[in-house]
Amino acid sequence: PGQAKPLTAEKQRPIRQYFWAPDSKQILFVTDKGGDENFLLYGVDVASGKQTTLTPFEKTRAQVLGVSRSIKDRILVGVNNRDPRWHDVHSLDLATGKLTLVLQNDGFGSFLADDQLNVRFAVKPRADGGSEIYKVENGKVAPTPAETIAYEDNATTPAGFTRDGKTLYWLDNRGRDKTALVAQDLASGQRTVIGQSDRADVEQALADPATGRIQAYSVNYLRSEWTALDPAIKTDLDFLKGQLKGEVQVTSRTDDDALWTVAVDPVTQPSAAYLYDRKAKKLTRLFVTRPELEGATLAPMHPVEIKSRDGLTQVSYLTLPPGSDANGDGKPEKPVPLVLLVHGGPWGRDAYGFNGTHQWLANRGYAVLSPNFRASTGFGKAYTQAGDMQWGRKMHDDLLDAVDWAVKGGVTSKDKVAIMGGSYGGYATLAGLAFTPDAFACGVDIVGPSNLVTLLNSIPPYWQAIRTQFNRSMGDPSTPEGRAVLTERSPLTKADQIKKPLLIGQGANDPRVNQAESDQIVKALQAKNIPVTYVLFPDEGHGFARPQNNLAFYATTEHFLERCLGGRAEPFGDALQGSSITVPHGAEFAPGLAPALAAKK
Repeated sequence: PGQAKPLTAEKQRPIRQYFWAPDSKQILFVTDKGGDENFLLYGVDVASGKQTTLTPFEKTRAQVLGVSRSIKDRILVGVNNRDPRWHDVHSLDLATGKLTLVLQNDGFGSFLADDQLNVRFAVKPRADGGSEIYKVENGKVAPTPAETIAYEDNATTPAGFTRDGKTLYWLDNRGRDKTALVAQDLASGQRTVIGQSDRADVEQALADPATGRIQAYSVNYLRSEWTALDPAIKTDLDFLKGQLKGEVQVTSRTDDDALWTVAVDPVTQPSAAYLYDRKAKKLTRLFVTRPELEGATLAPMHPVEIKSRDGLTQVSYLTLPPGSDANGDGKPEKPVPLVLLVHGGPWGRDAYGFNGTHQWLANRGYAVLSPNFRASTGFGKAYTQAGDMQWGRKMHDDLLDAVDWAVKGGVTSKDKVAIMGGSYGGYATLAGLAFTPDAFACGVDIVGPSNLVTLLNSIPPYWQAIRTQFNRSMGDPSTPEGRAVLTERSPLTKADQIKKPLLIGQGANDPRVNQAESDQIVKALQAKNIPVTYVLFPDEGHGFARPQNNLAFYATTEHFLERCLGGRAEPFGDALQGSSITVPHGAEFAPGLAPALAAKK
């Protein structure tokens, strides 16, 4: 690492994804412009530093569809420059940049290729929210599906092949609640369950780089746990677990499998990367991801289980302010202010590990609670589908139940709870203040939708494949019944009931939750003379990527929370410098924001 040199020269936005080309001659990365999510693929030659745009199209979103361990000179990419709804499959020659059409896509949501980069399966969304899986041979899709997946089983998907292409792995929840790892012999059709749990879905797998056979899998309930299938790898996983204290992740393996790179997340220290020599059983520390945090006081994260009022269990994560929990039992000596931090999606989950937002808020004097409310993924299909048609209802009840748990357990007091989140978490914030106006002391909404009808009518065209799933789980805006449900669950409908302080952050280029979602609720609150602070970034999309913009928004947020909950806030200083922050409305309602804006250069 001491001899490292920068290869990329992106100045405007952080790179969202990067990886080695199979031949190790280039670093490949994807990034967008201003948060519009039209991600393009770029390559940087390691020897010369020359950068090439590999998918040079406007208003196009590129996807990496296939990377092989045996074919080193090309990869498969999908681009939607012909039809914005569907990604055509192309072979990309990494040396020349030439794109060759492999398969024109007329209605498929995803594809699966083998190690020879042959497209073998195509997945098509069904009108009922399920999917159909078609075999592909010689670039042609079969006329009839090989498998039909019901909506209830839509976590089922083909997940990869062995190197010889003879075994297909599935993540499969047909006939079961929790998603299992299944191996199918393609010649005989026989399927064998090789990984499963009664607590949570199978999450990840490790495959032999030479054969592609899965050697271990992980399940993440409260924390991630690995199970070895191959004795040859069990010794290594046991060694790493014994030597490294924290969440361990194998991040890459050489072709001969002699060396691994490994990441470890201790939570109370910054994550670190190691080189692992399997034969010598030797670990060499390479670098720390956040060296500025070495030696800093970081708070532990406590996994907890919270019961909802109807008997479901929410796996949740609690972080307490340093110094508030002397005996380390996960309960402060006296109640402290709490921020209920709600994840986005809602089809996603919070997990154990270093969380920068948790650490920042805990440092400022707040407990932070992240509940995996119903509709969260990873805990089986029944739990996910318990959220169907429950936006603003039982999903919101789960959040209230999490707060009630924290109050009854002495973590916080009822009048010292804020709600905060992005995307769905932003919606939950608006819903919390509008539907239960006395439940929270204040709210921070980041790119949250205020009107579910306008949200669904403005989703990007490349989400066409999952539109039916949205309609089925939220409400169909094309039907009178669906529109009625969506309208009733929209915070905009009850904006006049909001009475607690609200901070809204929005990216002007957001393709998922358009700026209009924030504009319209701010306008409604203005009309009722309800105080709201509206922060808008003209060069951001669905969330804030540029570090300067993140710093500006979080500085604004901690001053907002200080007035609301009484925690600590660092003076603005130069926190707004270099950011694109604008405040169309309500700067006067956020302490210190107006003077900081005036001082911004």
